[in-house]
Amino acid sequence: MTEESSAIELVLQSGYRFEIDFALPGVPRLVTDSPAPLGQGAGPDAEKLLISAVANCLSSSLLFSLRKFKNDPMALRTTASAQLRRNEQGRLRVGNIQVEIRLEFPAGEVKQLDRALAQFEDFCVVTQSVRASIPVAVRVVDSEGALLAG
Repeated sequence: MTEESSAIELVLQSGYRFEIDFALPGVPRLVTDSPAPLGQGAGPDAEKLLISAVANCLSSSLLFSLRKFKNDPMALRTTASAQLRRNEQGRLRVGNIQVEIRLEFPAGEVKQLDRALAQFEDFCVVTQSVRASIPVAVRVVDSEGALLAG
């Protein structure tokens, strides 16, 4: 088993506003902030970053799977949302995440689509890690609105 690490640095700017340094050459820092009344909403909050990480990982994993089967780079559009729920102690928690990946082309143009769809979620490190505690529902549709997975 191979272990890898990934590190970032957060620096408090003011209130609930942080600047995140991803320690990647040429990559700008990201400002995060809590929405009002705690913060000023000057950037995405932690919940949006979590949703973004899941959606980004799934989108990249699907691209990887499609390209693995010799498909040309293709246009995708991904939307994601989450519902917050209160736990037994009344604390807000991410209750579930829904992701929809829309292929911007008809499914009939994709080589070995069934094989790519059958395996892409397994490549997604973030989603599979999050699923240990948060349900993640994934749908894939094509440009004609046909449901391909989910």
